[in-house]
Amino acid sequence: MADDEKHAADPAPEVAPVDSYAAAQNGAEFVDRPAGWIYKGHRIFGKEVYYASPRVQLLLVALVCFLCPGMYNSLTGLGGGGQVDPTAQDHASVALYSTFAVVGFFSGTFANRLGLRLTIGIGGLGYCIYSASFLSYNHNKNIGFVIFAGAFLGVCAGLLWTAQGAVMMSYPPEEKKGRYISTFWIIFNLGAVIGSLIPLAQNIHSHSGTVSDGTYAAFIVLMFLGLVLSFFLLDANKVIREDGTKIVLMKNPSWTTEFKGLWETLYNAPYVLLLFPMFFASNIFYTYQNNDMNAAAFNIRTRALNNLLYWLAQIIGAVINGYALDYSGVSRSVRAKASFVFLFVLTFAIWGGGYAWQKIQPSRSVVSAPDYESHKVDWEDGGKLFIGPMFLYFFYGFYDAIWQTNIYWWMGSLSNSGRKAANMAGFYKAFQSAGAAIFWRLDAIGTSYDTMFAATWGVLAGSLVLAAPVVFYKIKDHVSIEEDLKFSDETIEDVVVGANKTTDV
Repeated sequence: MADDEKHAADPAPEVAPVDSYAAAQNGAEFVDRPAGWIYKGHRIFGKEVYYASPRVQLLLVALVCFLCPGMYNSLTGLGGGGQVDPTAQDHASVALYSTFAVVGFFSGTFANRLGLRLTIGIGGLGYCIYSASFLSYNHNKNIGFVIFAGAFLGVCAGLLWTAQGAVMMSYPPEEKKGRYISTFWIIFNLGAVIGSLIPLAQNIHSHSGTVSDGTYAAFIVLMFLGLVLSFFLLDANKVIREDGTKIVLMKNPSWTTEFKGLWETLYNAPYVLLLFPMFFASNIFYTYQNNDMNAAAFNIRTRALNNLLYWLAQIIGAVINGYALDYSGVSRSVRAKASFVFLFVLTFAIWGGGYAWQKIQPSRSVVSAPDYESHKVDWEDGGKLFIGPMFLYFFYGFYDAIWQTNIYWWMGSLSNSGRKAANMAGFYKAFQSAGAAIFWRLDAIGTSYDTMFAATWGVLAGSLVLAAPVVFYKIKDHVSIEEDLKFSDETIEDVVVGANKTTDV
């Protein structure tokens, strides 16, 4: 028999089955995407960009947060919501974070059931109403409206931040999560920076304690624009990563499956409970920093300048930490441990400096005197009165960015599932808000500044100790898609597009 006839008669060699997920991960930059304008690529700065990509969707979410919570942070960062007397903001913040804590716990369920676009849209509504309540308070001192606006904002913010957390943790590929988190934090805090320029510009010659009506009006307009922008987002089921994979979601989620999912997240990963104290601690420092330091020690224009520097420091911290967390020279598990050690050292270095400042500050009873406003520090005082505290306040902002980006990156390292990320973000925002509510209440009832400082520092340090086992032993170098699908009715084929087909772009 001729060689070619012999070879023709031989059975065809077996071809090993293709792992669709691995093919998508290791193949060309892009695989087949469905037809439609949202998947049509455009080359910008040498990169292929399309509307339904994680990169564009995260940018839109960041811009919504730039205009809504970013401006809110600028307003609260002035101390007292821009008022001389912080009582109205204290009570509004207690109402805000109380409702936030309740809604936040279940908001992952709502985000999975309603979709991320609608969840963020509803979430953006409360911010402009909150700013409007302070504009009203400037004229009629109607504290009831301010408290209602705070409670309503808590409901809205619980939804918005949970959906945002799900996007930030589940959309990016594993090797880019730090950069995505960093990019979000930069844009979000740029909103607070620009928002801080508004009261600084409008009050640059003012030594009084209350911001102008124009400041509140500017915040209202910008927050409303954020609400409008939220409706240009896509739901997660339409988003396709650059490697061709889709977001892991539950098929046809119902309220029953989503409430069950809350329990499953804890039941199947009980070590997550060790992160809850860190969630609790993640917003408690704002009360001391905004009201008990910035508002208590500085006049209005200096508060505005400190506020600007605080949010600029957040951007610097996010840039440094985000890229360090994605550094490919060492494994992800090693990066997790290094990030924990860095945060632990910062907790004692920066707050140790805060202790040195707090020891020499006047008590709350002195600061609350009617004529004390004229004795507050102005930036023209310079020296020890302003320069030292200014740098301390700057590093408080830097610390906040390191704390928040670490938590998000650690949570994102535990799973790539959109469903799990939404539930995790809900837990995070719930306990974060519970902590904030308690500390705003402590401030409202006149707790001494020394006690507020000590309690804040103690909770931060203690929560890190409890979180250490999760960071050191549960964050792995990779989370397989099979592990993420373990408690979902999705299959590998459901989350990979055009499994074995690649196209050159």
